[in-house]
Order: sequence, then C-alpha cells, then structure tokens
Amino acid sequence: MDGAIFDMDGLLFDTEKIWQRKWHDIADEMGVTLPDEFKNEITGSSGPFMNSVVKKYYHVEDGTEIMKDCYERVHEEAQRHVDMKKGVVEILDYLKENGFLIAVASSSSRKQILHNIQSAGIQNYFDAIVSGVELSRGKPAPDIFLKAAEQIKCRPEDCYVFEDAINGVTAGHAAGCKTVMIPDMLTPDEETIKKTVMVCNDLIEARDAIKAGQI
Repeated sequence: MDGAIFDMDGLLFDTEKIWQRKWHDIADEMGVTLPDEFKNEITGSSGPFMNSVVKKYYHVEDGTEIMKDCYERVHEEAQRHVDMKKGVVEILDYLKENGFLIAVASSSSRKQILHNIQSAGIQNYFDAIVSGVELSRGKPAPDIFLKAAEQIKCRPEDCYVFEDAINGVTAGHAAGCKTVMIPDMLTPDEETIKKTVMVCNDLIEARDAIKAGQI
C-alpha cells in the first residue's frame, strides 16, 4: 500500500453534527420535517446526488440554494472551532513515517478543508486536497477518490480510504480502494460492511490494524 485518503467531516473532525444541525435548522425555517432516513442519505454526499436528496426531503424542484445556504452556515460555525477526532495525529504520524502519500478527499469546500486542517496544525501531513464541490459527481460516486489517488500518484487499489459515512464507503469501494470505516453518526448495515476491509472504532484501531498487517 502506497497511499492513504481521508474523508474529513466526521472522520478527521467532529463536524458532521454541525451539518445535521444546519440541515434541520433550514428545514425548520421552511416548515419541513426531516425523517431519520435523511441523515443516512445526505451524510457524506455532494454534487448532484446531494441535490437529489435535498429535492426529495425538502420538496423543492432544485436543491442548489438550500445546499449553498447549508455550506455557508456550516462554514460560519466551523470558523470558530472544530474538534479533531480520536487518533488523527497518531495515524497521520505512522503513515508519514512509513512513506505513505496522504490526501484529504471531502465533500466540503476547499476553503473549509484548508481552514480545518490549518487550524488543527495538520496541513503538512497532506500531499493533496480534493473537494467534492469541484467535481461533477460527488460521493457515492468514486470520482473524488479516483482523483485523490491520481493526485498522489498512486493506483486506487494501492490506497487506503478512511470513511465514516455509508456514501463514502460506497465511493471508496467503487474506486477500488481498500476502504476502512470508522462510523460516526451512522451504523453500517451488512451491505456497507461488505464494502470495507475493516470497521474500526477509531483511527487508533485502524492504525494498529495496518501496523499488524491485518488490512
């Protein structure tokens, strides 16, 4: 294995709860009630797929403005502070020390990705940054991980993908990467688990599994 590609929201940073809060705030203002299924479908998505989910649950013909509003609200709150998830520095240290090329591949904007990794002081670990906003197809399509692998000059099959979301696992698997899930707000079903090489409690467990040659 030569490369490691990390999702951001809910995986590197505890920001997925901010996204969910903002989605619900917008829904409340519109008089819309979002069911539990909304979280499963929207988490980790971007682009046309996210738009289709927004249209479905907010009952609108086009979700672009709602998506833009949510991105802006999340960015505004995340500007103040975001907490890193357990094991981020430990796994990044291990991978860097062992010659891995490392990328972030997130459905968030490039501006938000840069802000988060710079604020946390971990920007120097990453050799590439890919934002799903810049691609025509976002997760669960594999494009973002294929692009990240290309940017770090690794074959997808030689890359680990670390994801917390079902849409992200689907994308990583479709890209042909070794996909490791660290669940955050979503519990994986059997179909999702089959698309992973391992489901871990946190990034420390993922690091230890790589060190032990388990994945």
